[in-house]
Amino acid sequence: KAVAKLVKDREVLLSFYDFPAEHWKHIRTSNPIESTFATVRHRTGKTKGCLSRKTGLAMAFRLMMSAQAKWRKLDGANRLPEIVQGIAFKDGIKQLQAAA
Repeated sequence: KAVAKLVKDREVLLSFYDFPAEHWKHIRTSNPIESTFATVRHRTGKTKGCLSRKTGLAMAFRLMMSAQAKWRKLDGANRLPEIVQGIAFKDGIKQLQAAA
């Protein structure tokens, strides 16, 4: 069953190869999301029943804004305009466009 699932979803599982090689490690990880929400989970767990919905959302927002200051820039950030323009990449390498 596992092999059949991998074969069926092969295209989706390997789609990160259609982006610049510098972006691969950012695409394959969810750590930035987990790290940001770990702080929020930790703080809301410590305050327990002291929060209304409104104050809880305000606290979560401020914690995330604080975490944002520590984020580092993406590797290959200079390649983002190419992605937005729809330039094709194969195995992390920019493909030359054929003349129309």
